Amino acid sequence: MSDVVLSRASLSTTELPAYPGVALANVSIVVSDDQAEEALATLMATDVVGFDTESKPTFLKGEVSTGPHLVQLATETRVYLFPVSGGSAPGVLKPIMESPRLLKVGFGLGNDRSALKSRLDIEIQNLLDMGEVLRGPGHRGTVGAKVAVAHFFGQKFQKSKQTGTSNWANPRLTERQLLYAANDAYVALRVYRAWVGSSEGQV
Repeated sequence: MSDVVLSRASLSTTELPAYPGVALANVSIVVSDDQAEEALATLMATDVVGFDTESKPTFLKGEVSTGPHLVQLATETRVYLFPVSGGSAPGVLKPIMESPRLLKVGFGLGNDRSALKSRLDIEIQNLLDMGEVLRGPGHRGTVGAKVAVAHFFGQKFQKSKQTGTSNWANPRLTERQLLYAANDAYVALRVYRAWVGSSEGQV
């Protein structure tokens, strides 16, 4: 669709203004049946959603991850966070993730397909890894969200390593965790829209 190919080395984010990200008021944690029904209706009504997952990190040699512990799905106006343990998340995620019509876009999705299959018996359909499509053919590795945000928006996407490696299995996530997780999914959708727009000469 687009011949945009990004390089980590070609973009310096040091002097760029900060990427503002999604507001906490636009983030919903889906735990009740009513919230699940609302999320399902909203997400299935669109054509593309931003997607990501978070898992409690493993530190011991040979330790097997029990993740994902959180699944994030974003529309243009709201991000839904689905805790995998308990609640209504597993039942509502399956029709969304298995929908062949609804495109799911994200960064670094290499393990998400197998993880959701083993944890929730979900076969993801119509999945697009922006890190791979922006890399282009014949290039090694993948493009990360930071490089993509710098390229398309001229902003610096800041990610806290401490938050990223925190305990995502905790039943009560901190505000920093909520915003970190929400922005991972939301920024993927924004980059996708910008990429499509640039390939059509609109941006």
